[in-house]
Amino acid sequence: MQVKPLAPLRSSDRRHIADQIIKDLSLESSAVQDASVEDKATAVAEHSSLRNSLLPENAQSARFSTTHGPDLKKISGTIYVGTYSGDEQRILWVDVEGKLYPTVYTLWKHPRLIPLLHTPDFVVKKLQGGADLMTPGLAGPPFPSKATKDSLVAIASIDSPSVPMAVGICEIDINRLGSVNGQKGRAVRTVHWCGDEIWAWSTNGRPGTTAPEHLDGWDENATNNSDLAQRAEGLDLGEDDADDGGVSLGNANSHELNSSDKNEHVSGEDAPKNELFDQANTSELTTKDIDEAFYKAFLYGIHHYKETNKGQNNFGLQFPLSQSFVMSNLVQPFLPIHSPEQSTTIQIKKTSWKNIKKFMKHLDKQKIVKTKDRDGNEVVILDIDFDDREVLEFVPYKLPKKETAAGASLGRGGKATVEIDTGDDSVGQSIEVLTLYRPKEKLSPIFGAEASSNSLFSAADIRPAITKYIESENLISSTNKRLVELNPILANVVFDGSSPLDSKVIAKGTVPRDALIDRLVTSCSPHHAILRNKQKLSTAKPRSGMPPKVKITLETRSGNKTVTKISGIESFFIPPQPLAEELKKVCAGSSSVEKLVGSSPKEDKKEIMVQGPQKDAVIKALERRGIRSQWVEVLDKTKGKKR
Repeated sequence: MQVKPLAPLRSSDRRHIADQIIKDLSLESSAVQDASVEDKATAVAEHSSLRNSLLPENAQSARFSTTHGPDLKKISGTIYVGTYSGDEQRILWVDVEGKLYPTVYTLWKHPRLIPLLHTPDFVVKKLQGGADLMTPGLAGPPFPSKATKDSLVAIASIDSPSVPMAVGICEIDINRLGSVNGQKGRAVRTVHWCGDEIWAWSTNGRPGTTAPEHLDGWDENATNNSDLAQRAEGLDLGEDDADDGGVSLGNANSHELNSSDKNEHVSGEDAPKNELFDQANTSELTTKDIDEAFYKAFLYGIHHYKETNKGQNNFGLQFPLSQSFVMSNLVQPFLPIHSPEQSTTIQIKKTSWKNIKKFMKHLDKQKIVKTKDRDGNEVVILDIDFDDREVLEFVPYKLPKKETAAGASLGRGGKATVEIDTGDDSVGQSIEVLTLYRPKEKLSPIFGAEASSNSLFSAADIRPAITKYIESENLISSTNKRLVELNPILANVVFDGSSPLDSKVIAKGTVPRDALIDRLVTSCSPHHAILRNKQKLSTAKPRSGMPPKVKITLETRSGNKTVTKISGIESFFIPPQPLAEELKKVCAGSSSVEKLVGSSPKEDKKEIMVQGPQKDAVIKALERRGIRSQWVEVLDKTKGKKR
C-alpha cells in the first residue's frame, strides 16, 4: 500500500465527514421538530460528541493506492488516521469511491456500529487471507435486521463472538435467510480484516495491534457462545461453495487443527530442549556458546513471525528494523534463559560482537539479512531472507515459561505472559492531560459571574461562555452571523494593541467569531492537570503553565557512543528506577538514574540514561505506562555530527 504524506483535517471537513458517517450508518434518529430548547441543546451536544468519537479532533488524512482481490485490481482512495484515547495512531476509516469503511480499530471502540455476523474460527482465518464469506459459513439464523444487500457488516469468530475481525459488504439480504443449509454463493465480500495492510499501517513502523480477547457492548448483538456453537453444528458444509473465490468450508471437523500439528514449540512441554542451556551451569558457558544462543534466538524470532503472521506482508515485520526493535522483538524473547544466573551471563556484551550493531553486521555477512548504516550511529535491517536455508531448517527449542520483559511485551500467542514483574504500578495506568485556562481580571466583564480568581475553563468551555456574552450584548453582525461587532469592552480589553493586527480589527469594527475565541484563549493564563486512572478533576490540583512533556534526548558521548536520556516522567506518575531496570533488560545494556541537572531540591527530578540509540524502546515502555506520543518530545543531538 502506497500512502502519501498525512495532512491535518480542517474542522469543517472533519465535521462533514463525521456527519456523512452518521447518515450512512443511520446512527442518529431525526430531530423532533417540536422539541424544547433544552432537548435540542442536548441533541446538539450529543451529536457533537458522536462526531468526535467517530472521527477524533486529532484526525489526519492521506491519499493511498493499493491492489485488491485475486485479480489485483488497482484501487485508490483516502485514509483517515487518528488516535482514540489510550491508543496509538492508526487508520480509523477508509474512503474508496465515496464509500466510507470503518477499520477494526474503529469497531473495537464502537460497539454495534454496524451489524455483526458470526462464523467458525477456521473460516475467520481464511477471511484474513483475503477470502470472501460464503453463505454456508454463516452461523444462524437469526441474523441482524440491518444485514441487507450492499450494507456494511462486521464478522467475528464463534470462539470470540464480541470481537469483530473483518469488515465486508453483504452480497445478499442475509437478514431474510431462514436457513443456510443447502444455500450456495457468496454472502459477504470482505474489504478489510485484522492482519491486512490497513491494519498493519502505522506512522512509527510498529506492527498492528493484537485483537482484544473480549469487548463489552458487542455482546448485545450476539447470543451466548453455546448458541452460536449449536448454529455452527447445524451448518450444511458443502464441498462446492468456493466456486468464486470464497471460503470452502467442507467438513467442520476436518478443519480443526490438531494440537500436535500446530505446535510451534513456544514454551510448550513437548518442545525439544536446548541441551546446552537448559538449567546449565553458567560458569560452563563460553563466548562461543553465548554467540550461538544469540544467533539461534534471532533465527527463532524469524521463525516465530513466519508462523504467526503467515497472511501478512513480510510476515508482519515493517522494514527498516531498528537495533532496539531487533533486540527486544527478535532476539531477547527467544534467548534460552532458564535462571537468574543465566540472565546475567547470556548478554550481548558477553558475545564476541559486544553490541547489537556488530551482531546485525554479522547477520549481514551470513546473508540472512541486509543492513544499512543510518545516521552514522545505528544500523538498521532493510530486508530478511525468509527462505534462507538456516531459517527454513530451524527447529524451535523449549523456552522458559516465565517471560522476560521483552518476551512479555512481544506477547507470543496465548502462552506468553502479559505482565512484567517490574514492581512498577505505573504499568497499565491510564493518563489524561487537561489544558485549562484562567481568565485574567481584565476579562471578567466578558466571562461574567462565572469567572473568579479560582475559575478554570477548558477550551471547550470558553466557547459557550463567549457565545453567551455575544448574544447578551447583541453583538452578532446582521449581515454575517460569523462576524462579531466590537463594543468598547472587546476593543479595549481584548484587542488592546498587543498584536500588530489589532488596529486593523478595530478599524473594521468586526472580527470573526473563531478569531475572537482564539484571542481570548491566548489572553487567559494557561494551567494544566494530569489525571491518573479516571481521577476526577475536582480532586486534582491544577498547576500553572502548559502541560509538561517527557523528554527523550539522544546525544553522543565519549567519541562516537550514543546514549539516550529520559526526563520528566515524574509528572506522569512514573517512578524512574523501575523504568530504568526495564530498559536495561529490553535494550540489553547498562542504565543509570541520576538527579536531573537544574531541577529544584523540592521536586527532585531524575534523569534516566541508557546506552545506545534507544528511542523506540523508550517510547514503547512509555506507551505501556499510558503516555501518548503527543506528550513526548524527542531531541536528537547526534544528527549533523561530522564523521
